[in-house]
Parts: sequence; structure tokens; C-alpha cells
Amino acid sequence: MKHPAVADPQDPLRRDFSLLVVNPGSTSTKLGIFDRHAFTQREVIRYSAEELAACGSVPGQLELRLGAARAWFRERARTCDAVVAPGGLFRPVGGGTYRVNAAMCADARAGERGAHASNLGCLIARSLADEYDCPAFVVDPVSVDEFEPPARYSGHPLISRSSLAHVLNIHAVARTASRDLKIPHTHSSFVVAHMGGGISVAPVRGGRIIDVNDAASDGPFSPERSGGLPLQEFIGLCVSGAYTEKELRGMVMGAGGLVAYLGTNDSVEVESRIATGDVRAAEVYGAMGYQIAKEIGAMATVLRGLVDGVILTGGLASSQMLTRWVSDRVKYLAKVLVYPGEMEMEALAGGALRVLAGEEQEREY
Repeated sequence: MKHPAVADPQDPLRRDFSLLVVNPGSTSTKLGIFDRHAFTQREVIRYSAEELAACGSVPGQLELRLGAARAWFRERARTCDAVVAPGGLFRPVGGGTYRVNAAMCADARAGERGAHASNLGCLIARSLADEYDCPAFVVDPVSVDEFEPPARYSGHPLISRSSLAHVLNIHAVARTASRDLKIPHTHSSFVVAHMGGGISVAPVRGGRIIDVNDAASDGPFSPERSGGLPLQEFIGLCVSGAYTEKELRGMVMGAGGLVAYLGTNDSVEVESRIATGDVRAAEVYGAMGYQIAKEIGAMATVLRGLVDGVILTGGLASSQMLTRWVSDRVKYLAKVLVYPGEMEMEALAGGALRVLAGEEQEREY
């Protein structure tokens, strides 16, 4: 059952500030102007594979994306109180809103934990903020790590589990669910399943992500990722000599999951095939739902079964078929709340507004 967010007069999104919001993704950049109470203008600038390839690398995309964002904002905004963007693959940090500084920009450029479009967020925000003479912030970077000690153990001392997840949206929907259920956010307890190209399932206690599967190599399979694989068999593939390292990494991330089984990462296409009687598509899609539900059950044990709600979010949460299958398996745990899509733009604005309104202390990177 879907539960729309309830407007709250204490919600920081209602404070009277003007923000420029920039959200770079793998093939697009989302832009928005938040003025006083709501987004007044939005735009999605998309890039072709050829345009991105011509840049040579993710850092090489900076001028392309910055130039487009600068031109769009110049036509629409003369002043603002802050520029805000998502954080990238930084060093492990706590959740919250961080003022962009030189150390953050240096780490983003170096890409020591990986090359990802989100690394460009702080660099674009800093450049725009210099033009508008205002602060630049990032909110809940991908590298937020709020794990409790047991969650870090993998099973071998050479490998530690670490937190890389869809933090921005997970934190955002946990806040929204707390308001909807009228539970203090600091005392809430949820299992959140962010279901998109990758799937992150996290126990969130008091607003902190205390464990999460690594969506790049663990947990449920997704539209294009394999999730956790039987290790002995995968080791066999690795040492067989039949596959290159690039091919093996592709099996896990990019060409796994629905792509590997059905040749597509499009859930709408899969559901259309199911509607025409494709038994294989129904079985594979159902197995993905099964694995999502199983991961939710596992993460509920982290919370000792004390769960205020199970939250389904992300692009795949728009699928009534998938959310019904998952809900039927996990509804015994707690109320299931469905928030389709992602709330990243709203979450970015909210993080900056809480700091500007003095409701939350900005953090130092």
C-alpha cells in the first residue's frame, strides 16, 4: 500500500531559502531551483554515450557538465543562499550535510575509491557557489559509513565489509516514513530496500544505516547486477582462463541480473513479456523479488525484529507486480510503505535547509 508523504509545518523544506540543486548521474545531470517552499524549476540534461566517451574519463566530464549547469542557472537565478549536490566516493564519513572544502575536492578529483559521476557533484557545486558568492554543500555522500562493528566482518581478515549504498535516498525515505507514521526519527526502526539498477537493503535505526549489502557485489540480483554469487563456482570461473577480468567484472556489475537471464534491464519490458505468457520471464522476475524479500528478512534480524516499517523505494518500487510479491513475503514483519522513485533532489534541498535554518550543524570533511 502506498502512503503519500504528510506535509509537516516543522519540515525544514518549508524554510524561506533559495537553493541551486545539482545532481550528476551516470548519463545525465538533474538541476533544480528550490525557492522558499518548493522546487520552482527543474531540468534533466542528458548526455549521449558519444559525448561522454569523448570526455575520456569521469573527471574529464567536469567541464561538459559544469558548462551546461552554469548556462541553465544563469538564465533562471540571479542569487541563491547555497548550492547543494550529492557527495561521491569519498573517504568513509558519517551521515549529514558537509560544506565543500579543498580536501573534499581533492579526493573527488583523485577518485581513490572509484570513478563515479557523483564525484563531480562537489566540484560543480563549488564552482557555482563561487560565482553566486554563497556556500556549497554536499548531503549524505555515497561513502557514508554508520556500520556497527559486527557488520564489518566478512569471514576473512583480508576482506572487510564496508558501506557503499544509496544513502541519500535511504536516509530521505526513512525521514519521510517517520513523519508519515508520526514516529520521532531518532527513535525509528526501518528496513529500507532501495530498488534500482542496483539494490541496497539496509536496517536503519534512529536514522543511521547500521548495515547494508554491497549492491555492487552482494545481496539480491538486480536489473543489471548479479548480487551475491555462490563463491566456489565463481572462483572456478575466475581461474578457468575462459574469461578476462573485464568480462568477470561485467558479469557481476553491468551484465548480470535481468540482463544476464533475460537480455534486458527494463522491468517494464519484463512485465510485458510476463503478461504475454513468458514463463521464463515470470520465474526470473519472481526470483528477484524473492531475493529482495529474503534480504529484507535478514536485515530485520539486525534490528532484532523491532521494525516500525518496511520501506520499498527506488525506480523498481513503481512496479506494482514486484512490490506486491515482496510485500506478500515481508508484511508479517511490519507495515510495508512504498515510495516509488527516488527523493534525491528533495533530500539534497532538505540537508542544506536544515543547516541554513540552524536545525542541524554542518559537518567538516
